[in-house]
Amino acid sequence: MTHSPAALSLVEINALMPQAFTDYFGGVLENSPQYATAAAKARPFGSAEDIAQAFSAAVTADASAAQLSLIRAHPDLAGKAALAGEITPESASEQASAGLGNLSADEFAEFQQLNEAYHQKFGLPYVVCVRENTKASIFEGARSRLSNTPDQERAAALFEISRIARLRILDLVR
Repeated sequence: MTHSPAALSLVEINALMPQAFTDYFGGVLENSPQYATAAAKARPFGSAEDIAQAFSAAVTADASAAQLSLIRAHPDLAGKAALAGEITPESASEQASAGLGNLSADEFAEFQQLNEAYHQKFGLPYVVCVRENTKASIFEGARSRLSNTPDQERAAALFEISRIARLRILDLVR
């Protein structure tokens, strides 16, 4: 579980004023609370999965440039921002849960190389739902996704972001 507020029931979530909904779910998508504002318009929700679908629909409906901004809002895994404590509490908790805070020197060096390769090839960070992966599968995914085309990688990153958002939403709903 990430560093999030106490979970609310669906009744409580559906009753939130729009700004309170945005404040509550603002951390679901990395530094992008506008998607919480958009998702709020789909209320009332019947389940946490419905909330996750509303977030996914908001991202899908957004302009390509905004989607790229959302991807770029994600920190590099085991990157400089993570080391400096400059990432969101959600990302910090998720990276730590996958063992990315305890990398060997060789693993850390490889992550730095993978992060650099991603930025050079795609202009994006490597985004993966770390809570659904092991350290080994995160490394393997990064290596294999480097062979993607830019369009394939953009789609893969958005898919992973939807998985991250879903888990964060499940943490916020009781």
